[in-house]
Amino acid sequence: MDKRKTIYYEDELNDEFSTAQITPKKIDGSYVYCHDSVFKRFTHFFWYRIVATPIAFLYTKIAFHHKAVNKKILKKYKKTGYFMYGNHTQDIGDALIPHFLNFPKNDYFVVHPNNVSMPVLGKITPSLGAIPLPDGIEAYRNFLAAIERRISEKCAVVIYPEAHIWPFYTKIRNFPDTSFHYPVKCGVPSFCFTNTYQKRRWSKKPRIVTYIDGPFYPDETLPIKKQKSELRDRIYERMRERAERSDVEWIKYVKREEKDG
Repeated sequence: MDKRKTIYYEDELNDEFSTAQITPKKIDGSYVYCHDSVFKRFTHFFWYRIVATPIAFLYTKIAFHHKAVNKKILKKYKKTGYFMYGNHTQDIGDALIPHFLNFPKNDYFVVHPNNVSMPVLGKITPSLGAIPLPDGIEAYRNFLAAIERRISEKCAVVIYPEAHIWPFYTKIRNFPDTSFHYPVKCGVPSFCFTNTYQKRRWSKKPRIVTYIDGPFYPDETLPIKKQKSELRDRIYERMRERAERSDVEWIKYVKREEKDG
């Protein structure tokens, strides 16, 4: 549990408050996003199903007394790939909560290269579903092909459009529409999940209650560029509405100019 009580920020779009310090490697055209060997398929099954899935269930329940609301809406999409957009407020929790939400569907995560750059864990995270953001045109082609393949395999592709971790933040930060190009291109539904922090009866520590909403489809009557921005706006507004359910501010966020003033 993060022990910081107040965090001062300057830039809502770019400030990062994760405590991890990692030098990211470059994800160029030589990076292999999808492996088809029997060994790689086994390591994915082992790390994802045997290790990560039970840990996800235990961690979310023990650490956060986690509860999911409206999970039933995902049931009818078991045979369809889809995208999920969430607010980025935990380091470990954000990697595990989607396992609980989408089970038994496989999850893949669009992540910063930091997540595949750690000395030991970075070798494992691709088997856990990490799809690192690319550097350069060639790598981007491979990245996009990997996303399209996972959607065609009826998996869930999870995206945190806020990009940077703000631990226990109870509002939804402004985020660009860049990542909403993917559901427009793939022609599949999107869902959003909003992690809120709520009071527990016998503890001062908050529990996480996750609200799931959707499906959201691109408005095909609009031009392509407008489709992604309109889709982003609908999901953003729904997440903002859900975030109002938070009633515990474990860490107070103060804009730097307020401190100096």
